[in-house]
Amino acid sequence: MDETELLKGKTAIVTGSSSGIGRATAELLGQHGVHVYLVGRTQSALEEVNNSIAQGGGTASVAQIDINEKGRIAALVQQALDETKRLDIMVNNAGLEYPGSIIDGEMDKWREMVDTNILALLAGCQAGVRAMRSCGAQGHIVNVSSVSAQRPNSGVYGATKHAVNVISSSLRDELENDDIRITNVLPGATSTNFARNFPPAFAEQFISAAGLDIPFTPGELLPAETLETLANNLKPMLCNPVDVANAVIYAVSQPINVNIAEIVVRPPRAMNVAH
Repeated sequence: MDETELLKGKTAIVTGSSSGIGRATAELLGQHGVHVYLVGRTQSALEEVNNSIAQGGGTASVAQIDINEKGRIAALVQQALDETKRLDIMVNNAGLEYPGSIIDGEMDKWREMVDTNILALLAGCQAGVRAMRSCGAQGHIVNVSSVSAQRPNSGVYGATKHAVNVISSSLRDELENDDIRITNVLPGATSTNFARNFPPAFAEQFISAAGLDIPFTPGELLPAETLETLANNLKPMLCNPVDVANAVIYAVSQPINVNIAEIVVRPPRAMNVAH
């Protein structure tokens, strides 16, 4: 039985699905016959993903929410359960990074990283497990971490991803007697809008190396076409979001007696980015 047949008819929630790894994951799940709940803050971007899934013959629902707002993830999980009578896959993908030293860092940015990368992920895990238990699903929860969590000096962002690793491992232990599997996916450098908060010089060197001559404004999103060009032109240095999405599909399509604990997905060339 191929992946499409294994996943067909299931329900999934993907946070941060308006672009990058989240979008690629949502689209692949849709192609495999999964009803996908698309979670993000930008309605127009979510509608674009929804249309892409529909054009491929899949089904999706748009959920424009702020995952950092207390109770919103739990409410969405309940909505998915009420509407489809099941929840099989929870992909906690949403995350952000504000690079910089601890000495010169800003408390508000630290708090936003902790809220999004740790607390919202915890809320997704908790609500997902409760829903899967209530509907008797053989479920999969995928937490998107980072290769930054493999380094001891990766700053505040890296610390949030170390926390994700600990959360995943702890939850895996808690669920040993359940038919729910926890997979930690650690992407390396990937062509997404994740670097929108990086210093302009850092982003501009990649844009230039890819042969592009376009302006970069911190905080603003690069078009999908630009990101695709970056991925294609800088393959030794950057993964394509689809590379990471394929790892997610692999994990969630395994039989429940197989426990895929961790997958690292990185480009051939390592990139050591100062925190």
